[in-house]
Amino acid sequence: MSEDTATQVQRYIAAWNETEPQARRRAVAALFTEDARYVDPLVDVRGHDGIEAAIAAVHQQFPGWVFRLAGPVDAHHDQVRFTWSLGPEGEEPPVVGSDVAVTDGDGRFDRVHGFLDRVPQQ
Repeated sequence: MSEDTATQVQRYIAAWNETEPQARRRAVAALFTEDARYVDPLVDVRGHDGIEAAIAAVHQQFPGWVFRLAGPVDAHHDQVRFTWSLGPEGEEPPVVGSDVAVTDGDGRFDRVHGFLDRVPQQ
């Protein structure tokens, strides 16, 4: 795995933590291809607008919660996988997930497949 891949994943986590709409749009545009697809059990969106809206929805549902990288980044060829967590700062995160992303070869995500490994009981 290259340093660039680890940096790209850190930028991805930072984009999911961005609460300021203009900065979030810039982060999404820098990280994702124009027609990128993000899909997890709760959402299936395409393009910068769809991805930005999905991130905004998480902030609306869980105000003040933060995403953190929750393990090593593993990559080969044009694929990268990593585990993340979501929860209040300084507390045990109630949500843990894993993402598998496919890059375009130029350092941008083209597809991200998300999985929810742990979610709070409703």
